[in-house]
Order: sequence, then C-alpha cells, then structure tokens
Amino acid sequence: MIKNLSKTKSTSKTFSTTSMMLDQKLTPNNYYENWTDRAFMSVTWFKKFLVCESEALAELTGKWQSVRDVKALIVGNWLHSYFESKQAHEKFKDEHPESIAKRGPTKGQLKSDFKMADKMIKVLASDDDFNLLYQGDKEVIVTGEIGGYPWKGKIDCLNLKQGYFVDLKTTADIYKSYWNEEKRERESFVYAYNYQLQMAVYQELIKQQFGVTCKPYIVAVSKQDPPDKQAIDLPEYRLTNAMNQVLESQQHIQDVIKGEVEPTQCGRCAYCRSTKKLESVVSADDLLID
Repeated sequence: MIKNLSKTKSTSKTFSTTSMMLDQKLTPNNYYENWTDRAFMSVTWFKKFLVCESEALAELTGKWQSVRDVKALIVGNWLHSYFESKQAHEKFKDEHPESIAKRGPTKGQLKSDFKMADKMIKVLASDDDFNLLYQGDKEVIVTGEIGGYPWKGKIDCLNLKQGYFVDLKTTADIYKSYWNEEKRERESFVYAYNYQLQMAVYQELIKQQFGVTCKPYIVAVSKQDPPDKQAIDLPEYRLTNAMNQVLESQQHIQDVIKGEVEPTQCGRCAYCRSTKKLESVVSADDLLID
C-alpha cells in the first residue's frame, strides 16, 4: 500500500519551503537549468542518487561533470522532438548540425546514428495503432509534492480526456534481458533502468496537478535494423513498489544533499574511480563483482 505522498512531515527541508518552490514557474526554456534541479527533485536525479550518492552530489553541486553518451542522448531527443511537433523537430535539427557528415563520401548526409533514428521514427509514424495511442498534449511539465518535497517531471504525451500518458523509450533490443546483481535474477530493460519509478512519479504528479489518475504506458522502439516496437503496460504492484521506494529513500537523499549525512560511494563509477585512494587491500578472490 502506498504511503501518504504529499503530507508526510519532514524536517530541515533542502528548499526554503515546498510552496515557494511550487510557485516557481517551470517552462520549456528553464526546465533543465541548474536552479530547477536544486529546487525540484526529479526522476533523473533521484535515480542518480540511487546509483551513487557521491557522484550525484558532486554533479548536482557542480564539482563533477558525469561522463555521458551525448550522442545517444541527442539521438533519443531527435526522435522525441519529431513526435512533439514539426516545428520542434526542425528547431532541434537546426541546433544539432553535428548530425550531418562534414567530409567523406557521405558529406551532407545524416550520420549513421541519425539515419537509424529516422528509421525508428518511420516505424512508429507509419503505425496506425501508435498514432491512435499517441494523442494528447506533448512535453507537458508537471510539478507536485511527494513526501513533503517538491518534484518536477515532463510528460511525453498526456491524454487527460482518456486518462493515460505515454512515454517514448529507445533501447538496443526490447527483449534483451539484464542481470540484476542485488536480486540475483535477469530482468527486462524497463526494470533494469527503473522506468517503473519514473511512471509512478509521473502518475502522482499528474494526479496532483490535474486531479486525474492516468494510466501509464511505455512505447519502446529498438535500435535494431529494422527497428522493433512495442507498447508496454506496467503492473500496478510495480508502480506501488516504486513509489514506496521513493518515500523510503527520499529523506536520506535529502539529508545527503543538505550535507547532514555523508554520501556513500558505489566504488565503480567514474567519479569514485577518480577519487579512490588505496586505503585497503583486497583478496584476488574478491575481485569479481558479478
């Protein structure tokens, strides 16, 4: 059973007051600015802290810049912008001239990664069922309060009238399995990337902002040639467990951000490797991690 989401008491909040933060107007222009990440918790930052508190805190405070696959991010947004609107897609293409080859026999043409993104777009755009499902307001910013702290989110496609929302996901292979070291079992890409947490948070923020409990769907498209596609439902118990994870972990994460608790290190990420000291000796038998 999900705990009370918006009225849980908390002490010494990171932010001045929750109401003050919720009064701040988030727009497409400022949504990704640093101050909004400090003022609002988001799924992206919450998952970062779940993976490695030290790296997440260093990145949030500007002391570290994480190593990210920028090209994969741009390719993913290439697809998202297309289904947002024609104007958004043209604007995104203009802002990313690196998608065009500058030399060689393919000069003036899209680079291979972006050609694949166009194939993924065509696979979805030519599907009548997808076009029927992907109806509603695009890139909708939502805010709310979970466990006494302000949160933000951005919904790919929100259909309040029919009571659902859709999130587009790109993945290498929809049916590829991933090893979960903690649970000692294999799982789908949805659970490997904790997308159920994202859907649970978005569902709650939509409910708070619009008064409608919307059903979440994921539409996944693969980077295979030809691309695969699949609409995905999330079991209710997965959403419940994910929201409980937020409520159980949030206060500790906020204490880390406030500096009241020392962040733990995962020991494997780039930040942990860059700050590692030879403070211990381990047996060669203990070097395997999975």
